[in-house]
Amino acid sequence: MDFFELNKIAGAVLGTLALTLGLGIVSQILFTPEAPAKPGFDIVVQEGGAASAGPAKAAEVPIEQLFATASVEKGMAAAKKCAACHNFQEGAGAKVGPDLYSIVGRPVASVAGFGYSAAMKAKGGDWTPQALNTFLTNPKAAVPGTAMAFAGIAKEAERADLIAYLNSLSHSPKPLPTAAK
Repeated sequence: MDFFELNKIAGAVLGTLALTLGLGIVSQILFTPEAPAKPGFDIVVQEGGAASAGPAKAAEVPIEQLFATASVEKGMAAAKKCAACHNFQEGAGAKVGPDLYSIVGRPVASVAGFGYSAAMKAKGGDWTPQALNTFLTNPKAAVPGTAMAFAGIAKEAERADLIAYLNSLSHSPKPLPTAAK
């Protein structure tokens, strides 16, 4: 192959590259995309529908009544939802969320060394069975601004089982409240 043939091949390659670059520039001028004023998408969630059915149903059966038939074993199964972010063994330390060992009766936002959200720190009080029930129904509604990204547990019997299990995770479990007769 002589020098002239190499020049023709190099010219064809360079010409193709120049044509491609030129078409890209022209198409960008013709079809300039508009930058959005606010990047991302708004996800609109309608309040009311399924969310209002949960709290209304929870009001029908008091949680104290469900504690009488709550199952620690079923609560252990329900706690698998929490295991991705929380530890249940004493001294295991925090994961994404704080350690839940001996949570029933413990002050809110009291695990040393864990970085709670400002909303959780401001909540105050203790994690009573009733407070846990309210929080587990809908964490975002119970503590607006919480960093916990959990939708909640709609079934009150499942919440009662979970609270019974959490109560059992202690050297001295507290008696669960019962319904007044």
